[in-house]
Amino acid sequence: MEDSIEVILQEEKFSRSPPGSQNSPTLTALTGALLIGGYCVWRMFMLPGARKIPIGLKVPYLPSSTAQTLSVMKLLEGRTGRLADLGSGDGRLVFATSSVGFQCTGYEINSMLLAFSRCKAHWTGVPASQATFVNKDFWKADLSSYKNVTVFLAPGVMEMLAEKLLRELADDARVVACRFPFSQWPSHASSGSGLDQAWAYDINTVRLKLNPRGQV
Repeated sequence: MEDSIEVILQEEKFSRSPPGSQNSPTLTALTGALLIGGYCVWRMFMLPGARKIPIGLKVPYLPSSTAQTLSVMKLLEGRTGRLADLGSGDGRLVFATSSVGFQCTGYEINSMLLAFSRCKAHWTGVPASQATFVNKDFWKADLSSYKNVTVFLAPGVMEMLAEKLLRELADDARVVACRFPFSQWPSHASSGSGLDQAWAYDINTVRLKLNPRGQV
């Protein structure tokens, strides 16, 4: 993947160079530096904490759209209490949900995104009692104290995440998944469409569906 990106960047560099620029070492060096710098920034934001978690659990950063955020808010109507956003990115879901009364914690291992979220909370005057951002791998965190969980991850990790949430969350908890649903879970409701769709799952209903006789 990285080799392919580097090849594309090199092709872009030569295809966009004006006639005669190949003979200018300074221009070539500046162009290469800009491309390398841009690629490094892309890696820092799109591949958060890549060295901290197993390769199978890596999820690139992709911000929620406005429509998607509104879908999540609709599915949380009438809910209260503590909320965890797993992979909070730039914090937009945490800020949105904290503004309507949730006590939110954003889990994020990308130090740049974490710093941005914390700075934004400071600049906008959001108190820590409403929105907190922690540099912690949510796979290793105990989520049992949260009544609400929001996730916008990748299809490849949803099955493993489902197992974790069923182990740790209380019956009255609700999980809202953006774009990629839990394939084996019955949803309570959904909102939005296409890439902006989100699904709400009530843990008690999920447990009853997956284990109707209450077997251990």
